[in-house]
Amino acid sequence: MQDALITTALELPGYRIVKSLGVVRGLTVRSRSIAGNIAGGIQSLFGGNITIYTNLCERTRSETYQLMCQHARQLGANGVIAMRYDATDLMAGLTEVLCYGTAVVVEPEQPG
Repeated sequence: MQDALITTALELPGYRIVKSLGVVRGLTVRSRSIAGNIAGGIQSLFGGNITIYTNLCERTRSETYQLMCQHARQLGANGVIAMRYDATDLMAGLTEVLCYGTAVVVEPEQPG
């Protein structure tokens, strides 16, 4: 599945939705390591971007995105609309990250 066919919008410009296949999702639960917490704590003393946590968040979102795309492909989709992320703290240091959207089959719009 091409990233160009995944959007947060409710439609894909230039394409016509011919079939909706339902909700697809990717889910990851992450915990911070003790070493990561120490490094993050040290970085927070100096202010600014806490890169250790930023990198963890980026990796987690990327993983959930790829899992959502895989789920969509398994259903036969070639696009995903209304894609969103959600995160929930399950307990101290343990976070669930969800990427979800509606899997669709699209075809290019015919001119005229």
